[in-house]
Amino acid sequence: MNHNDDLMRRLSDDLMDGYDEELEMEIEDRDPNEEADPEAAAQRREARRVYFRELFRLQAELVKLQDWVVSTGHKLVVVFEGRDAAGKGGVIKRITQRLNPRVCRVVALPAPNDRERTQWYFQRYVTHLPAGGEIVLFDRSWYNRAGVERVMGFCDDQQLESFFRTVPEFEKMLVNSGIQLVKYWFSISDEEQEARFLGRIHDPLKQWKLSPMDLESRRRWELYTKAKEEMLARTNTPESPWWVVPADDKKTARLNCIHHLLSLIPYHEVERPGITLPERIRHEGYRRHQVPGEIYVPEVY
Repeated sequence: MNHNDDLMRRLSDDLMDGYDEELEMEIEDRDPNEEADPEAAAQRREARRVYFRELFRLQAELVKLQDWVVSTGHKLVVVFEGRDAAGKGGVIKRITQRLNPRVCRVVALPAPNDRERTQWYFQRYVTHLPAGGEIVLFDRSWYNRAGVERVMGFCDDQQLESFFRTVPEFEKMLVNSGIQLVKYWFSISDEEQEARFLGRIHDPLKQWKLSPMDLESRRRWELYTKAKEEMLARTNTPESPWWVVPADDKKTARLNCIHHLLSLIPYHEVERPGITLPERIRHEGYRRHQVPGEIYVPEVY
């Protein structure tokens, strides 16, 4: 298979993954891609059946985990880092898809404003930490300093070195306060990132995902690699170890990450009290008022 054929296959897989995101919401299992090879089409359909079956099973376990977190007052923080287009957002979406947003929330902070730049570096992240019975997922985190800020020149060497000295103590304080901290790094190959970026460029529904910073990260691939290697080496501690998720295959990365996250938490199913739907109370004199027709949303579909 030459480079162009392999690239087209990757682009096709990325497009199919976009369809699957919608199919997961509808719990359907159709393959809109017309395969010329019936055997390849059958294999793809079987792989998707396995994927959906495991995804829904793991999501059911996440609901049990959520109930346990609420019941016990557990505090959980999960940090998602990795290359641009590595699939962090995809796994976060699958984790939160069936959960209560009042229990499990996502934190994706923008670049710091002028005031925040004068604060203690970790200050704006601390305000988003969980209370008892909450789960917080950081879609990028304080590790911006060791990654994008370092590579793009947004911090100097002194600030970077201060971060590396401070972050193990900061995370130790979180753990000692009763927060369970889990850190994931999503790793993809050079070729896979190229394919995903091209897919975003040519898909109008995904172009919003591409920022000038993303495009610049492509040019500085090797600098990001060096930054990642030092970050993992200097911040992988017994109190808060890193876990690397190979993510060239988005679907297996999602399943492996969720399965691993569940394995780290000593949750169990919390028995729910039985629920009985009460009878509606009806009053003989009640009359429903007519709603003005002009305020209804037009039924276009």
